[in-house]
Amino acid sequence: MADHHDIPALIADMGQRARTAAKLLAQMPTAAKAEALRAAARAIREATPAILAANAQDMAAGTANGLSPAMLDRLKLDEARIAGIVAGVEAVAALPDPVGERIDERTRPNGLNLSRIRVPVGVIGIVYESRPNVTVDAAALCAMAGNAAILRGGTEAVHSNRALHAAFVAGWTAAGGPAEAVQLVPVTDRAAVGAMLAADGLIDLLIPRGGKSLVARVQAEAKVPVLAHLDGINHVYVDASADHDMARRIVRDAKMRRTGICGAMETLLIDHAYCHPAELVAELVEAGCTVRGDEAVCEIVPGLAAATAEDWDTEYLDAIASVALVDGLAGAMAHIAAHGSHHTDAIVAEDAAVAERFLAQVDSAIVLWNASTQFADGSEFGLGAEIGIATGRLHARGPVALEGLTTYKWVGRGAGQIRG
Repeated sequence: MADHHDIPALIADMGQRARTAAKLLAQMPTAAKAEALRAAARAIREATPAILAANAQDMAAGTANGLSPAMLDRLKLDEARIAGIVAGVEAVAALPDPVGERIDERTRPNGLNLSRIRVPVGVIGIVYESRPNVTVDAAALCAMAGNAAILRGGTEAVHSNRALHAAFVAGWTAAGGPAEAVQLVPVTDRAAVGAMLAADGLIDLLIPRGGKSLVARVQAEAKVPVLAHLDGINHVYVDASADHDMARRIVRDAKMRRTGICGAMETLLIDHAYCHPAELVAELVEAGCTVRGDEAVCEIVPGLAAATAEDWDTEYLDAIASVALVDGLAGAMAHIAAHGSHHTDAIVAEDAAVAERFLAQVDSAIVLWNASTQFADGSEFGLGAEIGIATGRLHARGPVALEGLTTYKWVGRGAGQIRG
């Protein structure tokens, strides 16, 4: 292990060891990977008391340092959340292995057979904040997809991340997994992030998970390809045709089930022609949400705070929502195009034609009809854990799980063909 005081040398050493492990991992049979992941899950379950004790240290430090309620919620672990982490690893172990999958195949007129085969990316670097569950989710997904992982968590979760990583690696290696396949950067110095961004040739793909400033820095400075996860400025549009009881349930859940996750609704858009807009606002207020309305909303619901221009572009991650009345589907889509983050947007409507236009024309990674935005989660998509929700247009989009952590190569099988 390189000197922890020489950060570039430390990251280079980790990268070299990861590349060696990635070669072993890429050849590891599916059954062996799955068994090693199940062993890692058992080790995490058995280490629950130690993980909770480590998390208590982080929670105490976070409270003392003034972390927001949303950040503390993301940081907090309890027995139920650890059980969820364990279940996520077990779910990944049970998924079909994408490595070696034949995506498509064709035989050319000259008899040359060509196929595209899924292969691991190689070494993936994950830079993340707040959520200690990412340590395990990323480790499990990268490993099952045949990739080595270098993890750099946030300082606010340092003890939790170390405890989770130690438990995962203990189980993983005991069952035959390469020890260097999942490495956690052992220092909290921000220079480690910079060294990872510059590790071209050692790290094949970087995935940032965190606030806007972190993602912006990674995108601006990285010499390594980046799979970005940006803000979740998510909308629910309630059409004039919406069923009222359904709309109430969806709006409440989309905002208030968990306010600190990236799939939470931040803006509610209501058709001017909808029959009960004030009742939708009341549903949020009664659930403990602070509502900021546009001029039209404030007129029909007196006493609300007026939304500012900034509100429409804000990911609150808190019990706050902005609400606007819009001129039908066209008005809703125009608002989403102007203020959305291409993450997750939903429509509540009984008119199928209106809903299908929304699904076809809203340019977001996830679009939903008559369902809460809180379904923006890899496990809800049947993908097991997720490493993030990609909002760009290249490589992967939406919940990134096993398939999104592979690339492909072309394989040709001939019988002496030449171009001549």
